[in-house]
Amino acid sequence: MNLAKQVISEELITFETHFREAVKSRVSLLDRIMRYIVKRKGKQLRPMFVLLSAKLGGDLKESSYRAASLVELLHTASLVHDDVVDDSLERRGFFSINALWKNKIAVLVGDYLLMKALLLALNNKEYQILEILAEAVKVMSEGELLQFEKSRKLNFDEDVYYEIIKGKTASLLASACASGACTTFEDPEKIEKLRSFGEKVGMAFQIKDDLFDYGAEDIGKPTGNDIKEKKLTLPLIYTLNNCSPEIRKKIIYIVKNQNTQKDKVKFVIDTVTETGGIRYATAKMFGYRDEALGILHEFPDSPVREALEELVRYTTDRNY
Repeated sequence: MNLAKQVISEELITFETHFREAVKSRVSLLDRIMRYIVKRKGKQLRPMFVLLSAKLGGDLKESSYRAASLVELLHTASLVHDDVVDDSLERRGFFSINALWKNKIAVLVGDYLLMKALLLALNNKEYQILEILAEAVKVMSEGELLQFEKSRKLNFDEDVYYEIIKGKTASLLASACASGACTTFEDPEKIEKLRSFGEKVGMAFQIKDDLFDYGAEDIGKPTGNDIKEKKLTLPLIYTLNNCSPEIRKKIIYIVKNQNTQKDKVKFVIDTVTETGGIRYATAKMFGYRDEALGILHEFPDSPVREALEELVRYTTDRNY
């Protein structure tokens, strides 16, 4: 991500100032939690996509920074709520909010971040950005609930998997690119192109995340975690649809009844690898990446476009 950080180095500093200001609170407990969140921020991929998408259309405006802050507020809120839902005690190698301050406070913190995002948009009359991001939050919620529904039934439909990840992951990255673009582009077609670009990147990003569950990298969550949570991701869906009836029956039984036994989970992971599930999912991931790059290359060559391409490649080449 070196080129991206160089191209928008000053803009990232300005964004961080905007974001710190956006999360401030007069309640001392809440302000302390906000400082904890800001101090342990992640790679800031989504704000970078916002700022670069905006910069592709011209000089950044105040609304560009607000769009980046809004996206980061919504993303952070979703992570806080996800940790409560998943009962996760770690986030990015640090204690999660619910681990330190318990679930009740964590839920309220997530709600606070959502409301700060809403007020930031309304107080500055950023109605177009708000509309883009509100749609993303709705689709994210639908994607998560669809995953819960299908996990209970162990649905093996590959199209349903794509629908789930389009909602839970790709929608926010799509809205990040569209909200940034709408602050500098006047042509609706170009804004839509960048929305579609972000969606393709988001699809590739989530498939990469799902592939980590079958690898050996230290990524902050145990290998086989998706299996333990009965989440049918692309490598496993492919395997279930392309293995013998006996193996399929055994895998389904393990996922339903033995998903906490290490040797059984290892059997599933080994079978997915042997059946070609990893190769298949990797090929699909690169397919989405190449579709994203194809859309990006419809814009004139520039350092900003090169920086966006670097970010796209990072999403599929990263080791964590």
